[in-house]
Amino acid sequence: MAKDKRRRPKAETPRGFRDYFGAEVTGRAAMLAQIAEIYRAYGFEALETSAVETVEALGKFLPDVDRPNEGVFAWEEEGDWLALRYDLTAPLARVYAQYRNELPSPYRRYQMGTVWRNEKPGPGRFRQFYQCDADTVGAPSVAADAEICAMAADVLEAIGIARGDYLLRVNNRKVLNGVMEVAGVLDPEDPERFAAERGIVLRAIDKLDRLGEAGVRALLGEGRQDESGDFTKGAGLSPEQAEVVLAFTEARRDDAAATLARLGELVGPSATGRAGVEELETIGTLLDAQGYGPDRVLIDPSVVRGLGYYTGPVYEAELTFEITDEKGRPRSFGSVAGGGRYDDLVKRFTGQEVPATGISLGVDRLLAALAAKRGAAEAAPGPVVVTVMDRDRMADYLAMASELRNAGIRAEVYLGNPKNFGNQLKYADKRASPVAVIQGEDEATRGVLQLKDLILGAKIAESASLEEWKDQPAQREVARGDLVAEVRAVLAARR
Repeated sequence: MAKDKRRRPKAETPRGFRDYFGAEVTGRAAMLAQIAEIYRAYGFEALETSAVETVEALGKFLPDVDRPNEGVFAWEEEGDWLALRYDLTAPLARVYAQYRNELPSPYRRYQMGTVWRNEKPGPGRFRQFYQCDADTVGAPSVAADAEICAMAADVLEAIGIARGDYLLRVNNRKVLNGVMEVAGVLDPEDPERFAAERGIVLRAIDKLDRLGEAGVRALLGEGRQDESGDFTKGAGLSPEQAEVVLAFTEARRDDAAATLARLGELVGPSATGRAGVEELETIGTLLDAQGYGPDRVLIDPSVVRGLGYYTGPVYEAELTFEITDEKGRPRSFGSVAGGGRYDDLVKRFTGQEVPATGISLGVDRLLAALAAKRGAAEAAPGPVVVTVMDRDRMADYLAMASELRNAGIRAEVYLGNPKNFGNQLKYADKRASPVAVIQGEDEATRGVLQLKDLILGAKIAESASLEEWKDQPAQREVARGDLVAEVRAVLAARR
């Protein structure tokens, strides 16, 4: 008989993607429920959009790319280009434009879901990840921006990031535009002129924390070569122009008033820049009035956000506590959320300017941050496992599991091959089961069953003598009618 020579597929996750199991999935769900509770408390409503959008609807807003179908997972269908969404903001703009006559204005919505980016993967950088957004569409006042910042602070504290371990940093894209006017890379009479150079400037400043001043200066000039040899083209600014931009990133002073005064100096006669400074001052006043002082929300000119659609205030949430990397070195965790005002995004569809602002939380990064902060937590217990001693009595075993579930206790019946009882207990161990329920023919005749405390049994096995182990204090006989009460007692003792 000829062998099948067809190549077998590799059982491996594609590069830049990963799988999530058990506690990771339930941990994320619990965090999302906490976040949604805060969003709803602020009056935001849930929305779920399609995972696929037209490339035209997504637009040219991805960082580090020049074409709309670059940086996304896209394909052509009947003459149209479709793509997996790369964020949740562009789909919101499409939804608002499509249903604007039916939606309230302002429209306050939150959305949680997966996004995809066809970018170069790296350590901790995946092509598929989860986002959790909240946006207000139709509110021109910067009070909406201040509210988003306050809500983000409340969210971080609600999920377990203590005050003092995070900071919301706020800036305004109008201020940066004013600085670019002064630097000669923005012409108010011809906004499209120098657009490519401004895009490079934005992305360069956004990488300040990672690349440092020297790296950003190189990107503002002719370009930068990284450690791998890859070369990134720069904005082509002169040293004098670059100095103006860098002065903007270093404008933060000891207090908000001094920072705003310095920004006022840098924007000079620019009307756009002066408007941005005034908006920052208003946001600071509104946040102070609610008790969100500089220990929680801080004006910081180094924040610009890399995406090109922001038109006003921008904000970024940074975790300030230190963690240790895989080599034991201390490092800060960095940004876990960001957003800003994007008054032109809906205009692409309607031709009319619609003010909008919002924030996006990186759920996976927040989960990783909490895990790093708390250290390795004990795994959540698995279900109680009802073992099978007699295949003909499967109905009895299923009834036991049903009783436990009806009492609010996770439980399952072993559905593998019951021939080897040891394999059933190994299965229970892999499931992190706290208790195994055992009932053979003899126990059934006497109306009893055996409960095996698997957590206690594992501890005894680590250190007990042979005689102590033979006594089996982790296993005891109980009446069949006491199943629920006895399992509850074991679970309570192990908490």
